[in-house]
Amino acid sequence: MSIEIKAPTFPESVQEGNIATWHKQPGDTVVRDELLVDIETDKVVLEVVAPADGVLQEVFKEEGDVVLSNEVIAKVVAGAVEAAPAAAPTAIADEPESDDQGDKVASPAARKLAEEKGIDLKQVSGTGKDGRITKEDIVGWQAPAAAPAATTPPPAAVQSPTAAPVAASVVPIAAGDRVEKRVPMTRMRARIADRLLQVTQSTAMLTTFNEVDMHRIMALRAEFKDTFTKVHNGTRLGFMGFFVRAATEALKRFPAVNASLDGNDIVYHGYQDVGVAVSTDKGLVVPVLRDADNMGIAEIESTIAEFGARARDGKLTIEEMTGGTFTITNGGVFGSLLSTPILNPPQTAILGMHKIQDRPVVENGQIVIRPIMYLALSYDHRLIDGKEAVQFLVAIKEMIENPAKILLEI
Repeated sequence: MSIEIKAPTFPESVQEGNIATWHKQPGDTVVRDELLVDIETDKVVLEVVAPADGVLQEVFKEEGDVVLSNEVIAKVVAGAVEAAPAAAPTAIADEPESDDQGDKVASPAARKLAEEKGIDLKQVSGTGKDGRITKEDIVGWQAPAAAPAATTPPPAAVQSPTAAPVAASVVPIAAGDRVEKRVPMTRMRARIADRLLQVTQSTAMLTTFNEVDMHRIMALRAEFKDTFTKVHNGTRLGFMGFFVRAATEALKRFPAVNASLDGNDIVYHGYQDVGVAVSTDKGLVVPVLRDADNMGIAEIESTIAEFGARARDGKLTIEEMTGGTFTITNGGVFGSLLSTPILNPPQTAILGMHKIQDRPVVENGQIVIRPIMYLALSYDHRLIDGKEAVQFLVAIKEMIENPAKILLEI
């Protein structure tokens, strides 16, 4: 029985996607729930799995092709595992001979890209199923540093079709030529670029700054982090939990910061859904902590840790990154001392955390050294007045400098 493989149903905010990577090729045996293909949208990478045991009969969309919601992209013959050996020679016939490529198995897109780049597949390690070389393996491959300095002349003298372009690219570099590489933007990166440009052109964005003394929070964390981890099943106590709790309390006091604009209407949200920016190799994503005002610090920390791990693996769902009434981003983990974060529309405010650095400050007429962090609040001046923005940021500052206020909600 032939089963159609369709692209997932995309949410209303996602119009289309691209075939990123085929993990199976026509003629390959598949097992129920085994990963067949990755589809990249402008927000997340979606995985399509096999609906039943069988053989992948036909593929209608190649890597890089545009795919629409629920569009048929392949067919699987269910229960045809016995037919797999018969179909295998057809797939193998398209592979290079073993004496040329060292019995390396690669996807058609990977093989084509390798030929264009002049990369010998024998030198590439595959990360796909059963060691299959994927397109991403070719994109991320780098020639071994020791290759140009090889002391044995015979390998350098081999003039294979794939080795020649590599050798040709090394000589000009040594001669002082400058090398450029042109690659198309991924769909996610292009969407991020469009949104950021839209924000700068369509909002009256302004940023206000303040600094916060972190010594009480750091002392509290140092004292209880081990006990916290034991009690809460391995969850680590970080700073983000405190900032999320402080932000949710401040959002209750200043509802305009938690609001959004819809045309000429102001939408006031009676809940606090806080997005936490997470950096991945493919770009910045913002999973959302739903009803953050009802979450304790342990739940916040564990959820953020889970989001971070799944974001790096490309496992976040579109629903988990949709919505949000306020966003927190932490450039301090990368060493940023000060920045102006950009709004995440339709939200009207975003809080930026930064690097903690020891500085001399005056307390009670005495100069002392304190760990200080700069805070930045970017906001849409069309909705939020400067007074509200400053008071909101001061409220967060006071709660972080006096953690008891977070617990007592004062």
